[in-house]
Amino acid sequence: MPRIAPRIAIVGSCITRDLWPIHGGGAEALLYISRTSFPSLLAAPVEGFRPARQPPGDLHRHEHNAVAADLQKTALARLVAFQPTHLIFDFIDERFDLLAAGGSIVTHSAELERSGYRSRPALRRARTAPRLSAACERLWLDAAGEFAAVVRATPLARARPILHGARWASDQRLPDGRIAPVRDVEILSGQSAEIAAYNALLERQEAAFAALMPPMARIDADAQRLADPTHRWGLSPFHYVPEYYDEVRRQLAALGLEAAFSDPRAAPSAPAG
Repeated sequence: MPRIAPRIAIVGSCITRDLWPIHGGGAEALLYISRTSFPSLLAAPVEGFRPARQPPGDLHRHEHNAVAADLQKTALARLVAFQPTHLIFDFIDERFDLLAAGGSIVTHSAELERSGYRSRPALRRARTAPRLSAACERLWLDAAGEFAAVVRATPLARARPILHGARWASDQRLPDGRIAPVRDVEILSGQSAEIAAYNALLERQEAAFAALMPPMARIDADAQRLADPTHRWGLSPFHYVPEYYDEVRRQLAALGLEAAFSDPRAAPSAPAG
């Protein structure tokens, strides 16, 4: 009997997406939803916004797709229509502030900032909800509950949910093997961040989400959590050493996703917002 190819959807960040390009293999089908937040994912489209035909500024196509999806609110419908067999969550992208724009909520990602869309009329007067504020956390908890209800009421209920538990690395492994602290962390340019505060937020988010969702498998590689200054995307508290990705991939294989990594010729589909 032929092996059924998994259809994997990621609602998260590059820490999960990079399991494929870093190792040279690919899932037969992969949908990647990034640079969003539960309150933004479930909000109404931003009134009056129209994306540029070509990526503005220095954005790549997949970056612009993610920004446009967050502003136009197309990602959730696409996720449901994709009908994944496995649905992987990680909350590393839940670090950005939120913006209240009219009757909508959007994610103030680095890509949104680079796009120049903040200066357009649709977003020019948007108000900021700081990520570590109590108001933002309440918005997130309410939206997480709404998302869990969507999962139960749609074909997403047939997917196996997997939580990729992740934290920001406080230490990095230098090229000579020495361990050194990760310093001068920023969310956006000029917006500094304390690693401990965001790790505490991740812990609260994961605990709340696990209580809201159907039973989820959990994977993590805390023992290998070191930042890699030679990472393909540069030094960041969530750009890890290769051993981290090896361990997470091993745990996913143990959950029945061996086929997702078995063909080095298969390339993941283009990232989508």
